[in-house]
Amino acid sequence: MNSDTHVTFIKEDPWRIFRIMAEFVDSFEAMSQVGPGVTVFGSARMRLGNPYYQSAVELAKGLARNKLAIITGGGPGIMEAANRGASAVKGKSVGLNIQLPNEQKGNRFANIPINFHYFFSRKVCFVKYSIGFVFMPGGFGTLDELFEVLTLVQTQRIPEFPLILFGKDHWKGLIRWMKERLEGSQFISPGDLDLFKLTDDPQEVIDVILEYERRVGPPEIMPKAFA
Repeated sequence: MNSDTHVTFIKEDPWRIFRIMAEFVDSFEAMSQVGPGVTVFGSARMRLGNPYYQSAVELAKGLARNKLAIITGGGPGIMEAANRGASAVKGKSVGLNIQLPNEQKGNRFANIPINFHYFFSRKVCFVKYSIGFVFMPGGFGTLDELFEVLTLVQTQRIPEFPLILFGKDHWKGLIRWMKERLEGSQFISPGDLDLFKLTDDPQEVIDVILEYERRVGPPEIMPKAFA
């Protein structure tokens, strides 16, 4: 470490640690009041007229009617659609927003907005306060969240929450590749591809998550991620 780098560390990094701690404390305090939730991931670029947008609205309505909070990244597209559905039925509509240079700004349908500076603290909140995850069609960010949550379940760092890939046509190529290249080469274990469910039906999403909630019990005894 040269002298300039050392000086930068001494001046900036300790304060950055306090900023990280504050972000965790503030977000944990807010999310702990929300109750069990379902996180919906998907493209920020999805427009209102897209069928996937409407499906996100419908599944969010159904979950929110059953007293489950809807958690999204707080931005436009699929995130907006899920927040729109939850707020339309007076449900808890959480937006964990992070400011990005090009496409991310908070949508108006999140009635519980929480702002983040760091991606990693935001990711912890998605997982820590959810009992199910829905992955709508999306880009790099959606894939990142999918494989991160899959890895946490596979390695038993979190319970085997419902993981639902919505959009058979969108996901079928990736699933075929995983079966051929990952399972076929024994890079993953037999049964790992059963950790998620594929559907095109918003009601099936609702049914799967409600069945999990019934099976594990009321919120106070549900398994906690990162306990």
